[in-house]
Amino acid sequence: MKLTQEQIKEIIPHRDPFLFLDEITELETLKYAVGTKYMHEDEFYFKGHFPGKPVVPGVILVETIAQVGAVVLLSDKKYRGKIAYFTGIKNAKFRKSVLPGDTVTFKCELTKIRGVFGFGKGEAFVGDDLVLEVEISFAVGNE
Repeated sequence: MKLTQEQIKEIIPHRDPFLFLDEITELETLKYAVGTKYMHEDEFYFKGHFPGKPVVPGVILVETIAQVGAVVLLSDKKYRGKIAYFTGIKNAKFRKSVLPGDTVTFKCELTKIRGVFGFGKGEAFVGDDLVLEVEISFAVGNE
């Protein structure tokens, strides 16, 4: 299932300037999804991170994986209209810098859901290059 940014907004509560997904290219509800972000040169964070040598902040990459995970979870009827809050970030490994003009593919798999708590693992790629891997945990709350 492919989703546009407008369709993503129907699932997760994130909005500009903090909605980082441009599209979802694969989705299996409650299992995994693949999303894309096009790193435009005018992204707000490039002005200060770093002047003259812009690099996507690692926290933005981790947040984007979490947004993919939120789509995986909140696309299910049981969780529709709720919010997934971060409860943990574990074993984050940043392998390469992500630069203006890069197209980043984000993958997130939900590995366990128990009550209102869940866990996932994610990866980010520029082309075939792995740029980030991370484990995340979250709690589901009401909107």
